[in-house]
Amino acid sequence: MNISTPSIHEFEKSLSRLISHVESGFFRGYDPYDTLNSFIPFRKSGTYLSAVAIQIQKRNPINIRPLLGIKKGVNPKAMGLFLKAYSILYRKTGEKKHLDKAEEIFQWLQNNYSKGFSGHCWGYNFDWASPGSYLKAYTPSVVVTSFVVDGVFEYYKTTRDTKAVEIIESAANYIENDIPVLKLNTGISFSYTHLSTGACYNASLLAAEVLARAYSIKADSLNLKRIEEAVLFIISKQKPDGSWYYSYNPDTKTERRQIDFHQGFILVSLENILGLTGILENEIQGAIKRGLQFYKQEQFTIEGRSMWRLPKKWPVDIHNQSQGIITFARLQHYSYDYLGFSKTIAQWTIDNMQSPKGYFYYRKTPFFTNKIPYIRWSQAWMMLALAEIYTLEEHAK
Repeated sequence: MNISTPSIHEFEKSLSRLISHVESGFFRGYDPYDTLNSFIPFRKSGTYLSAVAIQIQKRNPINIRPLLGIKKGVNPKAMGLFLKAYSILYRKTGEKKHLDKAEEIFQWLQNNYSKGFSGHCWGYNFDWASPGSYLKAYTPSVVVTSFVVDGVFEYYKTTRDTKAVEIIESAANYIENDIPVLKLNTGISFSYTHLSTGACYNASLLAAEVLARAYSIKADSLNLKRIEEAVLFIISKQKPDGSWYYSYNPDTKTERRQIDFHQGFILVSLENILGLTGILENEIQGAIKRGLQFYKQEQFTIEGRSMWRLPKKWPVDIHNQSQGIITFARLQHYSYDYLGFSKTIAQWTIDNMQSPKGYFYYRKTPFFTNKIPYIRWSQAWMMLALAEIYTLEEHAK
């Protein structure tokens, strides 16, 4: 089958339309998980009903948020992703408008971190509930913090702003001093938040990435040892076919079987850690090669459409699409066809999930499309994905 890929002009046009949409809304938007920002006091009904309300609203293709009093907000994780996108766009194109936006976002992140912790850290701009827990808005997590630090690090590489270094080192202090660490036979796992325990694979690696970025700026042997132990645990949990599940419960010694975009998260994190520290080169590269083969062969069609959560094929989620673009673009050196496949995923996504207004849809099923334009889940990730592949293409010219 002959699969066409977009030209550089198509990428540029798609990215330009998305940027126009994002900037016209001043980086504000809704989120799939923002239900508890409603004036309705869901929390008074308990954590279980709060969690149910979130899940129902997340699946609702009709945006009733204005009726529930939910306002568009600025999401710190989205801002970290936007910061990275603008930073790499400026570094590749030299267009000052991208630097101006990067500086604006960097300033916002400096002023809007979660206070009361050992260092800079960030959380989501909405309350979140699961059947057994409840987190208030802006409770920091290693996931949000890591993606913000990733953006700050890219900004630092672009501008050499010493304030960015201070923030990265401060965030490493948050990871080292506030995040519980689970010790296991094959290594360690960083917890998701200061309030949690357990071993979520992608979250632990993202915490290790924060330490790795701080280490790359100012070497510290303690950081390096903990990073290595975190990596060894993740590698030990890779399945023979190259996949990873989502998490490990040390009490029951069982795993939560969930295979989706987190596979791409883990692969990129491993590559980032290797590049920043140089540790465990053979082990990391071997794990990445196996993981990439599984990711391409099992989690995407040849046309570039992602599976949802294996073995389920539908819906197509924009987060799966964007992560596929990012993963195969960044890890293109592992196989000659990975960059081309990244473009194939981008082509399918632009053709099937981008609105004429520039934003990207949330989910697509065989029967209907959820077109709600979520700022973090959809727009921020797709802006970064398109910025990365566009600048790679531009660099190759």
